[in-house]
Amino acid sequence: MLFHNSDYCSERRKYGDSAIIEMQFCKFPVGTDIKRIVSVDSIKHWQNDSLYIDDENIFFDEYKNIFNCGIYANFKSGVVDVCGLNYYAPTLTVGIIEKINSEKPVGYEILAEWLNAAKNYNGFYILGI
Repeated sequence: MLFHNSDYCSERRKYGDSAIIEMQFCKFPVGTDIKRIVSVDSIKHWQNDSLYIDDENIFFDEYKNIFNCGIYANFKSGVVDVCGLNYYAPTLTVGIIEKINSEKPVGYEILAEWLNAAKNYNGFYILGI
């Protein structure tokens, strides 16, 4: 399975294996300055409601054409950086869900469900390993 909940990742962290991509809701209020949103210092890893990805190669191969519009910490935008911070604004969420449901990449059902919950937040992050 490509996507996991926090229980799975807590077990991995206990044994020192933290090489996992974290998808996290952006909990800053709408209207927060983008500088703060993409600041590495603003990120609090290992959230209980995050979705975790344990294979960056499969994720990148399957999802690089879907997550190709995020904003990096340096304010540039492009294909998902599996080693860095990627922010996706709320306006992008519905289109990403539609693309996932259309293309049906590995694990898309779990991801689409999680992204539906992301509609209640100020977008989401993909936090690389």
